[in-house]
Amino acid sequence: MDRSRVDIVWPAPTGEPSPRHLFIHDELRYAKRSNQIEVVHDGFLNYHWLLSPAELGRPMVMLEAGINAPSEVVGPDGPRRALIAIRSSPWKAGHESNPWHDEFDLDHGHVRYFGDHKPGTVGLPGATKGNRLLLEAARLHAGTTLDERLLAPPLLLFRSLTIYRDGRAIVKGHVEFCGAAIIERLEHVVQRDPESGRSFPNLSLDLAVVSGGAVDGIDLRWIDDRRDSSLTAEEALRHAPESWVRWVKQGRIAIPGVRRRVLASTVRTSREQQPAPGSPDADVLRELYEFYDGRKHSFELLAARVAADVLRESGARYKEGWLSRSSGDGGVDFIGRIDMGSVAASTPVVVLGQAKCILPSSAVSPEQVARVVARLRRGWIGVYVTTGSFSRQAQIEIIDDQYPVVLISGGTLAASVRKMAQANFGGDLRALLQSTIDGYGGAVTHRRPEEVLSI
Repeated sequence: MDRSRVDIVWPAPTGEPSPRHLFIHDELRYAKRSNQIEVVHDGFLNYHWLLSPAELGRPMVMLEAGINAPSEVVGPDGPRRALIAIRSSPWKAGHESNPWHDEFDLDHGHVRYFGDHKPGTVGLPGATKGNRLLLEAARLHAGTTLDERLLAPPLLLFRSLTIYRDGRAIVKGHVEFCGAAIIERLEHVVQRDPESGRSFPNLSLDLAVVSGGAVDGIDLRWIDDRRDSSLTAEEALRHAPESWVRWVKQGRIAIPGVRRRVLASTVRTSREQQPAPGSPDADVLRELYEFYDGRKHSFELLAARVAADVLRESGARYKEGWLSRSSGDGGVDFIGRIDMGSVAASTPVVVLGQAKCILPSSAVSPEQVARVVARLRRGWIGVYVTTGSFSRQAQIEIIDDQYPVVLISGGTLAASVRKMAQANFGGDLRALLQSTIDGYGGAVTHRRPEEVLSI
């Protein structure tokens, strides 16, 4: 546990509530008889203080069942369910009390969760209290109107933990926080009890875990507000994660963009994609942006040269082709070719390039990158060169969908241009940039991309 986060003054000296944040993978102490005052209980963050601090005077949100919820709140705009707390107990999976196996893939923001119908339960899947809560919530989560989604309760996910102390396993009273989730899909399924062999109906849910702030934390004042009867459902969004607010506003279409992703270090921030402020590369990037401002078509020739330099640096045998015409290019500004293999045994690969001269502080969106992707045929690769950076979502979509696109942002562009100026123009950056103006007309042609295979 990160003890640096438990040193919290409550209430704050100013009289304002201190923010209480809960982060994915936080380990919490959940004790049925624990109080709502202590920040830390038995060396762990106190679940009851986090969810229901005593100063707010609200009942505890219990986790005794798999599916739990406090009573409805009647706000100025009508009744709402503040939240649903889900508890999954992995060690019970396959037993009579829990014959299903919940699946957690938090790195990709997906949880498959089964309702609380059991082999001995009489009636349809909605006969149990927990499943009734899920059916009620699913209707709102699937809502097509803003009013429905405003009322939709977040599902707070917890997973029971096995804690080892003095070599002894303690399997009760500790939970791991697994995030806030949207019900993406609900299905009626038939399951089989592994012990008795009996079949029984149940609910199966696909949950989208939303991304949170500062590495997937949620501000629990959001939950406080949803439990506050003096606030409307819309007012209760003021401390909600940005991802949740986006989903409330846009609905189902927003889920791919708000789902939690844990990716390799290939996903870089805008700062990481740009030269360090005050560095020589930063001066180069600023100068070339100002040079091409008002004549950005000529930037395409520079981008083609930089793409060639970057690809050759990796050891590829790259051959420059041509620039496409400035109108009707369909997301392609330059064409090139990579010869894969040895000189004696190789195969050519078409390279489609896109150039975008934008403010270095700007970012390329997923939709802009998608224009290049849409033109790629099997075996082709794309290159996108920009003076700016690539948005996080653009990078995520390239990685998740395994698109063969090389992203060259402002920092790499500036470093490559400075190197080319030193090697071919005696360090004269202006002369390099002017050469792209002089050479632009002769580099433009109207040819099909696959013709590069024969040059």
